[in-house]
Amino acid sequence: MAIAIDFGTSNTVIARWNPVTQQPETLNIPELSIQQGLNPPLIPSLLYVEDASKSNILVGQQVRNRGVDVKGDSRFFRSFKRGIGTDIQGFLPELDGRNITFEQIGEWYLQKVIKELSTVEGGLDSLVLTVPVDSFEAYRHWLGKVCEPLPVEQVRMLDEPTAAALGYGLTEEDLLLVVDFGGGTLDLSLVRLDKSVKQESKQPLGFLLKFGNKSLAEDSKQKVKTARVLAKAGQNLGGTDIDNWLTDYFAKNQGLAISPLTTRLAEKVKIQLSTQNQASEVYFNDETFESYELELNRDSFENILQENSFFAMLDESMAQLLQQARRQGIEVADINAVLLVGGTSQIPAVQTWIQNYFDSGKIRSEQAFEAIAHGALQLAQGVEVKDFLYHSYGIRYWNRRQNQHNWHPIIKEGQPYPMNKPVELYLGASLENQPSIELIIGELGAETSGTEVYFDGDRLITRRVETNETTVKPLNDSDGARKIAQLNPPGFPGSDRVKVFLEVDNERFLRITVDDLLSGETLLENQIVAQLS
Repeated sequence: MAIAIDFGTSNTVIARWNPVTQQPETLNIPELSIQQGLNPPLIPSLLYVEDASKSNILVGQQVRNRGVDVKGDSRFFRSFKRGIGTDIQGFLPELDGRNITFEQIGEWYLQKVIKELSTVEGGLDSLVLTVPVDSFEAYRHWLGKVCEPLPVEQVRMLDEPTAAALGYGLTEEDLLLVVDFGGGTLDLSLVRLDKSVKQESKQPLGFLLKFGNKSLAEDSKQKVKTARVLAKAGQNLGGTDIDNWLTDYFAKNQGLAISPLTTRLAEKVKIQLSTQNQASEVYFNDETFESYELELNRDSFENILQENSFFAMLDESMAQLLQQARRQGIEVADINAVLLVGGTSQIPAVQTWIQNYFDSGKIRSEQAFEAIAHGALQLAQGVEVKDFLYHSYGIRYWNRRQNQHNWHPIIKEGQPYPMNKPVELYLGASLENQPSIELIIGELGAETSGTEVYFDGDRLITRRVETNETTVKPLNDSDGARKIAQLNPPGFPGSDRVKVFLEVDNERFLRITVDDLLSGETLLENQIVAQLS
């Protein structure tokens, strides 16, 4: 049975394909899902460590049932998805003699959820996991490692906005904009859903993280739908940030202590304001025996958003996406539908902001929580996703004028894969009797203003930063990996010594081939450097 997991910053949604109805359905997992008649069933993305040395943990609704999410306990974790694969300022505690990382917390969480799925009727042989569009390589690499030991034949990955477009079921629409705005990220994706075409090969559909003996494309003549991603934009901004801004507002204006409890109440106020103009929650301090009433109306709420540059950051991402679209001759009027996904997209101020760009008749929001998980299941039902590289990739070089290392792009963002032809580089020695040549390849991020995630006490905070520096994630900067050529005889300055070929294959692997121009030997042939975003 195929299962899809939409692992979110605030909540996680799990769906499976019902072979009888031929439709996706959202699963309610006993003990983990919120058991309050919530539709659809959601699993809170919460984790509590009972014993780190034995990996004894509580996840989801188990955490809230024990009441450990409001006590300021260092063993409690929320919003941990935001920290996976990032260099966040701050630290996590050592628990039971074990160093804790965001990657470890996320791994524990997914393992626990997947273990519970093993008892679901029909078993689990195929798993699809969704990832944020703006995740760097480290997140995807982490997800692959988490899946290696799973007793599942096939594990595949799909970016969240593309899954959402498929989940809304608008296969007849030509051009869709997905606004995926959840607890931790804002992801915009422009997707074209093409008419059905024949799949002539037996290659598995989608991007595989793990592949067993069973092919998901057994019928070589099956009809498949294609989802072509045309433009993407995203940043670390979501409902968790709004919760923190509201908590700070109440702390400043009412003297409330900042704690997990007040943050939880602020979140409840935010949720109420999605359906009503006035919201309130009562806070009782069991140490001072003082009580407070947290009150807020929509006007004050929107002022708080404005003061924290919320709408400026939204405009920045939309401008980036529309600029990519215009390069392909696509204007705003050409977009057939706008699909809202994630809890933050349900905030009235966010929907009003979207209406500044698009006619309200094109905007849909009825599948906000389930679209991603339901759409991910389409990969198992004959949907092929054609995509492009979201980031640029470059090589590091020494800038003599600035007396520092810089990065030179060699593969631009928007490059479709597989590439038609490789990028060629010629490299020479820089020293007398140089024994080898090293080449460091990096994934290049935004070059303008962006967002930064950091610690403020035990809270993860996002703030806007202005910078003209390029964010870079080196892909092969480790002993052995950066050395691409052993020179025999040694090299000398003044002439090219090696020819380098770099290309991206159909599974998004960056591969390198190196020829020695002096000896005529091939020193590296089609070697994998990394999987790209």
